[in-house]
Amino acid sequence: MTEVSVELVKELRERTGAGIMDCKRALQECGGQIEEAITLLRKKGLAKAAKKVGRETSEGLIGSYIHAGGKIGVLVEVNCETDFVARTPDFQNLVKEIAMHIAAMSPRYISPEDVPEEVLDKEREILREQAKSLGKPEHVVEKIVEGRLRKFFEENCLLEQPYIRDPNMTVRELVSSTVAKLGENITVRRFVRYQLNEPLE
Repeated sequence: MTEVSVELVKELRERTGAGIMDCKRALQECGGQIEEAITLLRKKGLAKAAKKVGRETSEGLIGSYIHAGGKIGVLVEVNCETDFVARTPDFQNLVKEIAMHIAAMSPRYISPEDVPEEVLDKEREILREQAKSLGKPEHVVEKIVEGRLRKFFEENCLLEQPYIRDPNMTVRELVSSTVAKLGENITVRRFVRYQLNEPLE
């Protein structure tokens, strides 16, 4: 896979509105060629889907999923623009898939933007100390921290997690492909996951 610069990823994101990880993957697949990456994103429906982002989502569904003989339960609210789309099998299936994914992968947040600043600061501090203990110079330490922070987002943020049924795509890509198919903005608004006997926060 080709290594791509942050600047290139940023430019592709600005031109298509697709997610950062989607842009990075597209550039890697296309050997850093931005026009080819735009075409690839369009083929996947991600560039088109991104244009819907920002449109108000006041309809939708609350989905539930109970797993492992009643030991894990999930409630999730997924919003769309119209009641018509909320009633479609594609949308209902998306809600069900997201609820199942949450049960299996136990995310803590919806997206990186939802991670509280104090949690991020603490995580950065831990990662910085780990990197320093390797005896790396300061500029390398920062790169290591940013790389590991991306891993933290992938592990803890629902939309950044590899989708359980297809680890080659993220949950964000799953949502985006449904947006492209249904032609409406879709957002995951909130979720709660219960596990039997887990400590109360």
